[in-house]
This record gives sequence, C-alpha cells and structure tokens, in this order.
Amino acid sequence: MTKYLFVTGGVLSGLGKGITTASIGLLLKARGLRVTAIKIDPYLNCDAGTMNPYQHGEVFVLDDGGEVDMDLGSYERFLDVNLTSDHNITTGKVYKAVIEKERRGEYLGQTVQIIPHITDEIKASIERVAERTEADVVIVELGGTVGDIESMPFLEATRQMHQERGHENVLFVHTTLVPVLGAVGEQKTKPTQHSVKELRALGIQPDVIIGRSSEPLKDEIKRKISLFCDVPTEAVISNPDVELIYQVPLVLEEQGLTDYLLQRLGLTTSDRDLTEWKEFLENALHPERTVEIALVGKYTDLKDSYVSYVEALTHAAARYRTKVRIRWIEASRYRDELMEGVDGLIVPVGFGHRGAEGKIEAIRYARTRKLPFLGICYGFQMAVVEFARHVLGWEDANSAEFDARTEHPVIDLMPEQKGVKELGATMRLGAYPVAIAPGTLAHRLYGKTQISERHRHRYEVNPQYIAELEKAGLVFSGRSPDGRRMEIAELPPEEHPFFLASQFHPEFKSRPTQPRPLFLGLIEACLARSQRTETATETQAKGAAASPSGA
Repeated sequence: MTKYLFVTGGVLSGLGKGITTASIGLLLKARGLRVTAIKIDPYLNCDAGTMNPYQHGEVFVLDDGGEVDMDLGSYERFLDVNLTSDHNITTGKVYKAVIEKERRGEYLGQTVQIIPHITDEIKASIERVAERTEADVVIVELGGTVGDIESMPFLEATRQMHQERGHENVLFVHTTLVPVLGAVGEQKTKPTQHSVKELRALGIQPDVIIGRSSEPLKDEIKRKISLFCDVPTEAVISNPDVELIYQVPLVLEEQGLTDYLLQRLGLTTSDRDLTEWKEFLENALHPERTVEIALVGKYTDLKDSYVSYVEALTHAAARYRTKVRIRWIEASRYRDELMEGVDGLIVPVGFGHRGAEGKIEAIRYARTRKLPFLGICYGFQMAVVEFARHVLGWEDANSAEFDARTEHPVIDLMPEQKGVKELGATMRLGAYPVAIAPGTLAHRLYGKTQISERHRHRYEVNPQYIAELEKAGLVFSGRSPDGRRMEIAELPPEEHPFFLASQFHPEFKSRPTQPRPLFLGLIEACLARSQRTETATETQAKGAAASPSGA
C-alpha cells in the first residue's frame, strides 16, 4: 500500500518546507523507493500563472504546461523527476472541481459542504497522483502555516486520510522555527510548542519535528521539544542554516531521519546511494575558480523571482569546480558602469515595458564588448530587438507587446494568441521540440539536432523580418520542427565568443547532476574570458615592472 508523508509548517512561512520535502524525497529515493511529491497551495488561484513574482516568487513551468509553485522546481531538482500539473493542488482547483460536479448534478439532492465534499476532492486529488505514479511514498507539502484559515480544509483532509489509511501508512512531519533571542543567546522552544499545540487541536499529532534554526539544535533543546510535543527524541531533527541547500539531505541523513521514517512506515529498502549527490556537493563547496555574472532583470529585489536561474548556474558551475557570484542589476536602473568587471551576462524572463530599454542596453553592451551573453525568453526577444536597432539600423524596432505603432515589430504576438481573452494558462506553455542546425554553437552545446525544452510566452520573432535579420548576421540555430518559430538565436564564433539566446527556458530542466548545456556553455565562456583578463593583467604588471623608472 502507498505510504503518505505530510509536511506541515508552523510559526511562520519561509522555513524551507519545500527543501525539507525535497530532501526527504531524495533520501527515500536513494534507498530504492519510488517517490513523488505534491505541493498544496491554499490560495484561490487555480495556478501560479497570473501571479506577480514579487508576491509568490518564480512561476515554475512543467513539461505538461502547468504553471506551478516554485517548490515543484525544488522537487524536480532533488528527485530528478518530471512532475505534472496534478502535483500542485490549489484551493482554486479543488473548489472549481467541486462546483463543476455540482452543476453537472453529481451531488444531486445533497447540500454541498466543506466536509465531506471539499475534503473528499482533496483526498481524491492526492490519491490520483499516487495511482498514476505508482509511488511507494507520496510526500505532500502543505503550504502556509498551521492556523491559517485557508489551510483548514487541507489539514482536515490529511487527518481523515490518517484515520482511513491507518497509522502505519500515514506520517506527519512538522517544520517549525527555533529562534535564538539576541539578548539571551538561548534557543527558544515556545514557538514550536504552540505550533504543535495548534496542530494537535486539529486532530493531528506530528511524528517528526524538524527545527529550523541558525545553529544546530542543542541536545537539551531536542529533549525539551520531545517532552513537550510528545515525539521521540530521535524524531526531533535539527535543520540549521547551510551554505548550499543541497547539503540539507545529508544533514537530515546524518541524524538518522531516513531510518526513522522507514521504520515508522514499515518499509524495507536497499542500501543508501548518495554517491553522485556527494560528488556534486564536493565540487560546489570547494570551487577552484570564481566568475561573476550580471543578471539584468525587473524583479531583482526579490531573488526568489529567479531561483531556477540561480540553481542552474550553481549546477553548471559545479561541473567546472567554479563558484558563481551574481551581480543583481535592476533593469529599469541599468547603466553601463554597473557592468564593469563582470565575466558574463544573463537577461532573463519578463513581461511588459518596464525595464525593457535597460535590458536592450545591457545586451548591446555584451554584444559590442564581446561579453559572454545568455538571453532567455524575454531576453531572447530583446536580443532580437537590439540587433535590429543597432546592426540593421531600424531605430524604432521593438516588440509589439509594448509598442504597437512601431514600423518594425520584429517581435510580434503569435497568431494563435490574437483571439485569446483569458490570461490564465493560455500562453504557449510546456515542453516543445526544437530542431537545431548542425555546425552551430547550439549544436556544439547540445550535441544533438533534436531537443525538448519548456516554454512560456505569447510573443515570437516576426516571420517577415527573419530573412533580413539572418542576412545581417544573426543566426537562428534553433527552430520549431516545422521551421515556423524561431527558438535559438546566436552570433557566429568569429563575431562573438559566446552570444546565444533561447525562446525556451533551459533553467527549468536543470538538475544538480545534470546541468543544462546552455548554462554549461555560459560558464565555460565566462571562465575563458576571466582567464584572458587575468593573463592580460599579469602581462601588463610584468611590463610595468620591467620598465625603467619614470617611463
């Protein structure tokens, strides 16, 4: 029978429930179990697609086109799996499904209520994922904190599952904050005690408590939490701050969490295998070189808006035993001086006019100064606009998204989008095939002529300008299989050491042990530039030392 592991949070949000969930999943998978993960988001939106990144962080896109919570990105990266839209359950989805059933007459004669109709739909949504994935263990993260009004139906559904499935098949992990008061310097357990009290009042007794803190929990603090919260001492797990989130699984494993979970759920497994994970961490934590890459975006005040870029750079850099420092530059405040000393540039996703001109100027800087450049989605479109303006000389060239009157709309709305009225889940979303031209930079990086990458866009390169752009030297090295849609643009190696942009989002498929080719290429180019700069500086210094005094 499938086992269910529910991860709840207390005290406050942002404790790292997503990383805890992903880490537990990795540890169980490393023991030979089939594991999948679900994120429950108690907001009324059906999905994360229409949310401002400042409110909810990055919108993560799945192969099937689902626009989901960024925690699913963590699940995919840690578990090395491709999830589906069903793995993100929201209040909006649940209520929509129940209301549609009521309208169809499926509840004919009944008064439709939170219990049992909403809770039954929640349980059915979780169980559908279990059936489709044939998982041994389904880990379900409940967003928000215990006590939130909007979370109540979900907590009640999990309580019912515990009753119906049996204690041996359902387990609760509760994450909580163990703060240290500066004046006292003592780890305080009261927030944890009150959080668990709130959970128990809802009929749920946690089996494991994971305490988030700046430092490892002291033994006496673990014993105190055990006593007051009625869990075994070995089930009180410390989750202190670490340098890299990818260290968390090993921190939990060292405290015996995996063995405890397996014993509690009555599971027999194979020996642990974390070899690849440890090799990745060894490279990431002990870099031999450092490069600095500018990220020019419009949501840089909230780094979670670009979390997949950060992780993709980390994965790729580890392959080269390199550390990446990111220089965050707000696009609307861009100036060339802000780019001094960087080894590369990323222009990421975005929508709307704000910051567009700053991104275009940053791309011009990279193109004319031979700075390694990677543009993604919106960055791809702005690279085309920049090329049209400054190479072809079309000064008014622009995207029709924010200049409908331009005489050169080199970026235009896709034809199939022109009749679309609703904004939710109506873009070109999910994994699509891309054909890559042999002999190009993209072909060298991917090593194949057919790939699949994830997309999220409404606008594309306007077909009527493709011939002129190519004649001027821009190479469209990746296209849709029918040749209709431009997917990758690059400059020839004799023109630029690394200038490449993609309409798709390679960051969404990056994994710690499987970095994506475009990010590997960028890191490689940044290292080469950094090496050239160091060599030039050394040569200059030697020349100055050899010169006669006063020369």
